[in-house]
Amino acid sequence: MTDQGDDDYIYDEASGEWVSRAEMATSTAPEGVEVRDAVGNLLADGDQVTLIKDLKVKGTSQTLKRGTLIKSIRLTGDEQEIDCRFEGIKGLVLRAEFVRKR
Repeated sequence: MTDQGDDDYIYDEASGEWVSRAEMATSTAPEGVEVRDAVGNLLADGDQVTLIKDLKVKGTSQTLKRGTLIKSIRLTGDEQEIDCRFEGIKGLVLRAEFVRKR
């Protein structure tokens, strides 16, 4: 039996169950939720987006500059939030109003 850390499972509020991070990454957004970027383009899991303004990251001294490319976004089920990864920032969540689909 392998020892897995607490970060390997995420609580899925939609189903009320703990699911593996890999399984959560392959799941899609709930039905009926449309996430749109700053100019109205429809966003989907795996899209690439660029920032339309400089954003200070809470909890760090880092600022993400305008034009920064964010790859492989993941929809959260909230129509205004997207989950993404960026170098050195774990658990980054951006508001859809500050990004543009690439």
